[in-house]
Amino acid sequence: MAAHAHGAEGIKTAIIAGVDSIEHSSLIDDEAIQAATVHAAELIGWPNDVGAIEAGRFADIIAVAGNPLDDVALLEDVRFVMKGGKVYKN
Repeated sequence: MAAHAHGAEGIKTAIIAGVDSIEHSSLIDDEAIQAATVHAAELIGWPNDVGAIEAGRFADIIAVAGNPLDDVALLEDVRFVMKGGKVYKN
């Protein structure tokens, strides 16, 4: 089941209620980074192909100037984008 949720508390409440996927969220915290990567890979049935930076996985990656686990707002200023091994923003 998917849901629209906004704000960290709204997202957490939706997850506790059993929602599998949060769509079009805003005002997120750090639990959203994992939800958009590792947990999303599990949700779509590709846990060995996407969701982490490891050899043998699809080359979809973004880069920001710092650790988004320390400051999730860094994700608002994406500096590098690669999809399928092709660089779209450098």
